Amino acid sequence: MTLDSTGTLALAAAILLAGRFLNAGIGPLARYNIPQPISGGLAFALLAAVLYAWGGLVIETSGTLRAPLLLAFFASVGLSADLGRLRKGGPKLVLFLICVVPFLMAQNALGTGMAILLDQHPLIGLVGGSVTLVGGHGTGAAYARIFEETHSLAGVMGLAMASATIGLVLGGVVGGPVAQYLLRGRAPVAAGPAAAAANAPEPATTEGAIVTTCLVMFCLLLGGVLAAFTASLPVALPDFLWCLFAGVLVRNLAAPLIRLPVSDASVDLVGSTALALFLAMTMATIRLWELAALAGPLMAIVAAQAAFAVLYGVVVVYRAMGRDYEAAVATAGFLGFSMGATATAIANMQAVANRYGPAPVAFLVVPLTGAFFIDLANALVLTGALTLPVFGE
Repeated sequence: MTLDSTGTLALAAAILLAGRFLNAGIGPLARYNIPQPISGGLAFALLAAVLYAWGGLVIETSGTLRAPLLLAFFASVGLSADLGRLRKGGPKLVLFLICVVPFLMAQNALGTGMAILLDQHPLIGLVGGSVTLVGGHGTGAAYARIFEETHSLAGVMGLAMASATIGLVLGGVVGGPVAQYLLRGRAPVAAGPAAAAANAPEPATTEGAIVTTCLVMFCLLLGGVLAAFTASLPVALPDFLWCLFAGVLVRNLAAPLIRLPVSDASVDLVGSTALALFLAMTMATIRLWELAALAGPLMAIVAAQAAFAVLYGVVVVYRAMGRDYEAAVATAGFLGFSMGATATAIANMQAVANRYGPAPVAFLVVPLTGAFFIDLANALVLTGALTLPVFGE
């Protein structure tokens, strides 16, 4: 059974709605911030596996829209990078970044070592490393597509989605308990909700969404030109990274030059919509029956990564950030996006701040790092890693 672009889009919509109902009805899915396209996509993958087992039916979807939607998401990441606001993070932002970049390298080294130890292709270690754990579902899907095309790794897209989903759960589970351990009763007690709620962005508007969509389209065009122009360089950067760069240039140079306001809420809306549709379409391609042989090794790799992230957060991040209340909140955030996503990081920090009080520095530094810097650093680290002989054919 083969679906065209329209049918694939309709299927993606059904997956998103199914995810919405599942998250509303199953508490742990919402509690651990499992994205709706992942919840609905896993349900569809189970249904597809049943159809295949009973009647040999395989549902083929169109890939026409997936690549543009993924590029649009990364363009929105670039558009969210207001360099003027990023400078406000100051020394703490620099310290946090100094902690994060070596972690990316160590995370990939651990994943690769575990993959080799378990007699798997070394690229499986990257999939169970910063590709999906720090990068999340979007970056995981982008690199899975590259690995499928360049190394013919069957089922790697499904593994990437599974790794990102498990990491998302673990990131939400360990952050709060680790912060509680670090505080050990030393946190300042404050009544009332956290100050983070006061920093909520302005609501998205129709006009803002239209402007943002136009800017995203321009970023895709500019990113494609930059990718083609640099294709002959010794180290080729992925096309989605050029779209991210294009977003940064448009947000901080082009938009101010023509006095065009950029709404952060609208950027988040457009980017989240593009990512949700892309993930739903991607989850529709997962064939669970092809993943069985690699599921065990992947679980072992992700479990080792979770233990390492906790150790690194306690020993390195907490100490580097000052060993105080703000540092404990920032560590909870670090564990959120080092295993899951920026949304998980913020949820971890809110859980601590709602109990003990505001942590304004942590709520500035961690979201800025998770929303922009982490994707850029991760892409550069992975680009360098893929040049190593161990990841060759």
